[in-house]
Amino acid sequence: MTDAMITTAKTAPSLEDLAAQALDLARRQGASAAEVNAGLGAGLSVTVRKGEVETVEHHRDKSLSITVYFGTRSGSASTADFRTQALTEAVMAACAIARHTAADPYNGLADPAHLARDIPDLDLHHPWPLSMEEAIEIARRGEDAAFAADPRIRNSEGASVTTHDGTDVYATSHGFLGTVRASRHGISCAVLGEDGNGSMQRDYDYAMVRDPRDLPAAEEVGRGAARRTVRRLGARQIKTCQVPVLYEAQVARSLVSHLVSAISGPSLYRRSSFLLDSVGTALFPAWVHLYEEPHRKKAMGSAPFDGEGVETRYRDLVTDGVLRRYCLDSYSARKLGLVTTANAGGVHNLTVASGPEDLAGLLRQMGRGLFVTELIGFGINGVTGDYSRGAAGFWVEGGEIVHPVEEITIASNLRDMYRGLVAVGRDVDTRHNVCTGSWLVERMTVAGG
Repeated sequence: MTDAMITTAKTAPSLEDLAAQALDLARRQGASAAEVNAGLGAGLSVTVRKGEVETVEHHRDKSLSITVYFGTRSGSASTADFRTQALTEAVMAACAIARHTAADPYNGLADPAHLARDIPDLDLHHPWPLSMEEAIEIARRGEDAAFAADPRIRNSEGASVTTHDGTDVYATSHGFLGTVRASRHGISCAVLGEDGNGSMQRDYDYAMVRDPRDLPAAEEVGRGAARRTVRRLGARQIKTCQVPVLYEAQVARSLVSHLVSAISGPSLYRRSSFLLDSVGTALFPAWVHLYEEPHRKKAMGSAPFDGEGVETRYRDLVTDGVLRRYCLDSYSARKLGLVTTANAGGVHNLTVASGPEDLAGLLRQMGRGLFVTELIGFGINGVTGDYSRGAAGFWVEGGEIVHPVEEITIASNLRDMYRGLVAVGRDVDTRHNVCTGSWLVERMTVAGG
């Protein structure tokens, strides 16, 4: 091991030893460089439907993957068997593949100068010693609360409780070794409602956290599912129009994901993005700010290093409405003549700075238009930015919800939608890697009946 090796607390010595063993085997096979990802995880998932236990699953998973380099030729293999023979076979398979692949001058490990040196404690590991019986009882409480919340809740797709605890190790032949232990726990509930006119609707609610102490009560999740379901009863189409559209926070996240996809390495070097050569260009109004905050404690997208061991840190993506950088790993950065942005594996807590208004305030600001709570299908052209998706939600008049809407399509172009962003709410959804409040877009085409 070199002085540059990073070691964390020996929380999973077996994984670290296996990684070191695989790297040594690769070196003995003549590989000039190698990298290993190894993981162990365990969890419990329970689903209750109409009071009866529907599924109980105990999860135990393990894997080790190795990528070897012979100069600029590479090969990869993986195994779920940690015995020495299986590990040796995986390494030899990766080496055999590398010897027969074409050289790629952009292949290789991350530059050692960019690797994480000090790994902060991000407070990601909070085991939940939950028994099967306790999980079942929590799920039942959630579903019971949904049925009790409104007599129009007539059926259920089930309430679930999940918990997972895992350890991941990343190691390279140039001396990097990083270990991350993390947990995630969730409660969800999905129910069906019916009114006297034969209208039926389905919706759901859920929570996902690192620390089980941060979970809401199961009853709160169940009531949320019931509330979201009954408000959709009586939905109807609307006539085709061009109006402002307000995206609820949990669906507004997809608009950020489309941006990330368009500025990610593969889309750029394949020249299949509508945002080619856009760094330094104003994509949004001047008040818009997007940033990565990978060291946020307990957050779902937090990580001390990316998938190549590159140090993560706070970085602006958009300031004053202007795109400041792309999202790159080492390979794509080399192809583009740039430097990695520590985004191997994706973004880390990409956050859209919110404005002062809550959801009710955004509805009032919109006045008349469409409030979208569900998106259906996928109609995004990554090359042109053309956007068309099925949707459901609510028609708004005078800043108030008038009636639910379904069987409609909303369409525009992502460039126009980004430029036409009017406001971002402070109702931030933090359950995922992308964190944003609701988005109010100035104008879109809504196609109805």
